[in-house]
Amino acid sequence: MLSIEDTLLHIRKAKSGNDESKSILIENNILLVKSIVNRFKNKGVEYDDLVQIGSLGLLKAIYNFNESYEVKFSTYAVPLIIGEIKRFLRDDGEIKVSRLIKYNAYKINKFIENYQSKFDNEPTIEEIANNLQLSVDDVILAVNSNKMPVSLYETVDDGQEKSQELIDKIPSKEGEEELVTKIYVKNLLNNLTEREKKIIVLRYFRDKTQGEVAKILGVSQVQVSRLESKILLRLKEFA
Repeated sequence: MLSIEDTLLHIRKAKSGNDESKSILIENNILLVKSIVNRFKNKGVEYDDLVQIGSLGLLKAIYNFNESYEVKFSTYAVPLIIGEIKRFLRDDGEIKVSRLIKYNAYKINKFIENYQSKFDNEPTIEEIANNLQLSVDDVILAVNSNKMPVSLYETVDDGQEKSQELIDKIPSKEGEEELVTKIYVKNLLNNLTEREKKIIVLRYFRDKTQGEVAKILGVSQVQVSRLESKILLRLKEFA
């Protein structure tokens, strides 16, 4: 594993066009990419494809990383990797149904049409299975495949006051959502002035109190409180 100093050195070199440093950074952070990809496994996209997409986010992190943030590169990279994967799923995010299931669904629909024209009623699941030489489970799966959500970003209502996108309901480890939320804020820092960035970094990533921040900036605690409130409102607009 690279030390913090070596990581920063290779980031500088990679930004200057050094392909060897870029490769070293990717190799040393590929486990980070894979750990994030694990959240999106079995969602209709091949694992290796997601790793490649996540690696594009890692590259963006390399080229956009700013040492003045005073955060670890890996911490900064996480929201960019997640964002790249989510963007891909949003743009090409239909939940894939296998060709076999689609073919079975086609045969079933044809059989149902012919059956209805002959007998003027619908066949039972057992009749479909027996005539097409499928198991009952295969018939149910094929029939229900037409009812599957078409996108990971389709809004679903689970009875709560606020509906969610399907992708937000992907299970995650305890505490992970809080971490992702926290580091996502870092990715929004590009929209702030240097002074505003410093306040957010000191408060939320270096765990400084408003009083401590006030001393560092040479202003009153009241001013820090007001500035912090305004900055958080701005971040909500960009989120």
